[in-house]
Amino acid sequence: MKVLLTVADEKSFSRAAEKLLRTQPAISLAIQKLESDLEEKLIDRSGKDLLLTDAGRIVYDYARRFENLEGELDNALAELRDNSAGRLVVGANESTSLYLLGHIERYRRLYPKVKVQVRRSLSSKIPSELIDGELELGVISYDPEDDRLQTMVIYTDHLAFVVSPQHRFAAHSEISINELGMETFIAHYVLSPYRAVVLKEFQRHKVPLNMDVEMPTVETIRRMVQRNEGVAFLPHMTVEQDVEQGVLREIKVTELSVDRKILLAYPAKRTLSHAARAFLELVRGA
Repeated sequence: MKVLLTVADEKSFSRAAEKLLRTQPAISLAIQKLESDLEEKLIDRSGKDLLLTDAGRIVYDYARRFENLEGELDNALAELRDNSAGRLVVGANESTSLYLLGHIERYRRLYPKVKVQVRRSLSSKIPSELIDGELELGVISYDPEDDRLQTMVIYTDHLAFVVSPQHRFAAHSEISINELGMETFIAHYVLSPYRAVVLKEFQRHKVPLNMDVEMPTVETIRRMVQRNEGVAFLPHMTVEQDVEQGVLREIKVTELSVDRKILLAYPAKRTLSHAARAFLELVRGA
């Protein structure tokens, strides 16, 4: 079709050959092949000048459209490579999505035309969603221990023990785990490795852990602790602002110091999109 466009525009097989850097017989053969494929005569060769037949004019119009579409395709792919287009999808749960905020802010400043979607996912399901291709990137707080995935640490947080400003421990900077046996803990009903660590430490010190209330979100746990309905262990980042504003108090528990590494996970072998690769590079350079 490119040959047809050039022959029609130049009105000459020889000039078309020169423009396309091909021989004249090759140009003639290409036109004959196109006519054979379409079962239509496209060029009237009977006169002094080459003229398109009715079928030739129809094919010429579509060939021009194809040429324009090819140009649009090249431009779209070029934009994608330059990260001025495309989409970035990251899986995270309620609390781990907070650790993305700073990275996303910088990414948006660099690539404002890329659409960013943080998809809410259960932390336990993110590894399988990455492997199955439903996600390109995922944020988790544990090592997935799967050779099909790679991870990188994007933040190191810790579990914070928090109480209401009205709580009896509010004036303390540090307490012992032995003082917590009578407290009511507001727990997150979603199981996590860090919940297991806390349980193990209470068992090791033979201190009862009263989790009489379980809530579905970190937000509801924070609200209940603020109202002095109980105490809680929560990721520090999720309560950092509350502590600064004085609506919660963070108290160190002497025997319990739990670091919380936040990992960005991605497939080890599957090719990532330009947008996802750019995000990885940005995080690595942070």
